[in-house]
Amino acid sequence: KDNQYLQDLVANTKKNLRKSGLEIEKLLADAGYSSGENYAWLEEQNIKSYIPPHGTYKGGPDGFEFIEVDNYWRCPNHKKVLFKKQVVERGTLKNHYRTSVEDCRNCPLKENCLSKSQYSKKISITAFRSEYERNNERLAKNKYRVAKRMSTVEPVFGTLINFLGMRKVNTIGLQQANKCMLMAATAFNLKKLLKYARKPRITMSNIMEILEKSTKNGLKDLFLYFFHKLTL
Repeated sequence: KDNQYLQDLVANTKKNLRKSGLEIEKLLADAGYSSGENYAWLEEQNIKSYIPPHGTYKGGPDGFEFIEVDNYWRCPNHKKVLFKKQVVERGTLKNHYRTSVEDCRNCPLKENCLSKSQYSKKISITAFRSEYERNNERLAKNKYRVAKRMSTVEPVFGTLINFLGMRKVNTIGLQQANKCMLMAATAFNLKKLLKYARKPRITMSNIMEILEKSTKNGLKDLFLYFFHKLTL
């Protein structure tokens, strides 16, 4: 999965940028790189993440309020769903919360809240909920960053696939595939360099040098007149 490679990618990028005296302050990526572990790791690196959460993430069950100070949930009937333990489920660290059987036994909301096989409410949620919420808050306040990523990053992949032969890699082994990718990226960067390369600066001395080679004094005076008008 993409999110399994994010930390290595960021670490290598930081190493390369530091050679030029640059540091990463913000990171934009698509939802494929989303995970609580990545959000927490980026915060440790003092990098602000702007990564949309995966569609499976939910901030918690509907109608329940999270009390962060004491680490418990409050149900619609004002009962506490207390923290019990942390477990790893499918490679993801999760917190388990549960009410007591007595709290749910005579609850008027029991039929809509619990299944027939349940005697108490159980909540299983990522242990990195606070990291998720901080990331989501940044996204909500900076929606233009998502649009900026889509307008700058996504076209690169489109160009590589449609114009630089990266729709399919016809090599054997990762090492050869990396060479193909590096060559395509080099071609892309050279194309950008040619597009944004500065044109030679035109100065009065350049024009005089060129015109001095001309023996037609009338043409020389005409050039000087128009150059003077353009530089006013």
